Amino acid sequence: MALPFDPIDEAARQWGKRWDGVPAMHAVTSLMRVQQLLIGRLDAILKPHGLTFARYEALVLLTFSSRGSLPLGKMGERLQVHPTSVTSIVRRLEAAGLVVRRAHPDDGRAVLAEITPEGRALVEVATRDLIDAGFALGALSDPELEQVSALLTPVRKAAGDF
Repeated sequence: MALPFDPIDEAARQWGKRWDGVPAMHAVTSLMRVQQLLIGRLDAILKPHGLTFARYEALVLLTFSSRGSLPLGKMGERLQVHPTSVTSIVRRLEAAGLVVRRAHPDDGRAVLAEITPEGRALVEVATRDLIDAGFALGALSDPELEQVSALLTPVRKAAGDF
């Protein structure tokens, strides 16, 4: 049930009575709430395919790689997640028959994740569903989506994302 007021606006009002930084507090709280909403909606879109958004991202990354495979360490770097998370994601994808793990041919310590034909087919179907759902951002126009990306780029750059 929707609230009759914006709880983030109310939190900002209360915050302002005690502390400075209301615009930053309001923005970060809004971003975090939107992130929760998006992950929930994206995971719901992908659930019928047996995927979460994190697993979908891993499959897309492998799809984009020239050989369809990457070392787990490189996957973690590119997905910007902890190595333990990559291992868990790849194990679940492997159990579903969407990737296979192989020994790296040049580095005996490294393990490659390689997308299977089933994984490639699933990426195509799941991607169509995400596109059809506007990646759960249908409330925004394309120019607004471009503005959101542009506004967030300096934050990501300052954090060392690239």
